[in-house]
Amino acid sequence: MVSANPFLNLDYEPALEAIGDDYYDVVAAADFPQQILRFRNDALLPRLGLSPESVTDGDFIEAFAAFKGREPLLALRYHGYQFGEYNPFLGDGRGFLYGQVRGTDGDLYDLGTKGSGTTPYSRGGDGRLTLKGGVREVLAAEMLHVLGVNTSRCLSLVETGDSLWRGDEPSPTRASVMVRFSRSHIRFGTFERLHYIQRPDLIQRLLNHVIVTYYPHLWEESDRYELFYQELVQRTADLTAQWMMTGFCHAVLNTDNMSITGESFDYGPYAFLDRYDPRFTAAYFDYSGRYCYANQPAACVWNLERLQVPLKAVLSADVMKDALAGFGDRFTTEYRRLMLQKLGLAHVPDDLGIPLLQTTLQLLVDSDISYHAFFLMLRQQVSPLWWQDASLMLNGAIAQPGCELDESQFHPAHLQEWRSLYHRAIAAAEHEAVAARLNRWNPDTILLRSQIEAVWEPITVDDDWQPFEQLLKRIWASVKISAPVL
Repeated sequence: MVSANPFLNLDYEPALEAIGDDYYDVVAAADFPQQILRFRNDALLPRLGLSPESVTDGDFIEAFAAFKGREPLLALRYHGYQFGEYNPFLGDGRGFLYGQVRGTDGDLYDLGTKGSGTTPYSRGGDGRLTLKGGVREVLAAEMLHVLGVNTSRCLSLVETGDSLWRGDEPSPTRASVMVRFSRSHIRFGTFERLHYIQRPDLIQRLLNHVIVTYYPHLWEESDRYELFYQELVQRTADLTAQWMMTGFCHAVLNTDNMSITGESFDYGPYAFLDRYDPRFTAAYFDYSGRYCYANQPAACVWNLERLQVPLKAVLSADVMKDALAGFGDRFTTEYRRLMLQKLGLAHVPDDLGIPLLQTTLQLLVDSDISYHAFFLMLRQQVSPLWWQDASLMLNGAIAQPGCELDESQFHPAHLQEWRSLYHRAIAAAEHEAVAARLNRWNPDTILLRSQIEAVWEPITVDDDWQPFEQLLKRIWASVKISAPVL
């Protein structure tokens, strides 16, 4: 019988289910006392072949909170290194794979839940997600997506009526169930579990599935396994460069939070930089600063090294070592390209681009100005007069009201050096092109913790969701681009 709910009529593919039940457990969703839709991501619906007008709020609730008409629901099995220590007691403890569906772009996507109830891997937990945690993940995913980061996104967020007790939030606190839209929920830790239980046959079967599904251009190659690992290293280096450019600190870069597709996902205690502080640490429990902002590239390299252990079942250790050795150059090149783009520039020769970037970061380290405010001021103040006189850069003399700059915030010698280098860099570019790049890559809204708390307080005090909705609208409009961001 055909359902009236368009989500239940999607052509789901049993891609992961088809490779066998060694990788998951079939589970049931919790029953919730209440279902209130708090967020629906209409921008994602066309990717599923659906128009927003054809999908009601009730359709979201029926499919992704009441969980009617969709089976099987799969809790995925995985292990992982958490803050450097191996944990064999992980797995989907508060979520499951709802289904996999082919997008209109031809790619396969996972719809995965978070907060949907207990599973065999809940380890005594309640299997729930706090409403604040759901709100924070929605905001993080949309902000990162707008800024060009390869990220999962949230399809929906439903408040469920449960009261939860948490040590890191005032309790009791409200509960929610979120649906994540991502490339894959297969993690580095998925392979690590198979090594732990000594099943090299399952490693090869899973790796074949990963390549066929997510790296299909490699399948016909005789050295497909080597090329897969090499490309994963490159994708991860690119992703790390994207985080660093946006000033994003993921906070929990454990191997179970690393996707086999090189996509960013699972946003817990993340934070965006305020001041440019390389040692900034987002998670209050990261006492050693293992996952501080500046350590993110090294953390990803460490995770890729850990992944080599299970992959040795099918791959040469020397081949993987050589591939991983390329991470540094790939990251550096991509980070430099993205940062110069953030400065409004393209195709800057290394002998100018490298010192310009170094001077920019030094200028930020020595100043009190916000990382994001600095680049936003470039966006707001850029003027054709800068091409004529370098001393007019960032001095406020020709700035629009509201975007003036106090030069005393900068080290005078560093500011002078920066002006000289930036003046040389823009000399070969048109003002319009520089302004367009500054508009695209420097948002006028960024998710500092204070802004998140400012939208959460009216939710928790007055059940007022308007500030949250307004912040989302500001995020979507925070950069100026020529085509809609979907």
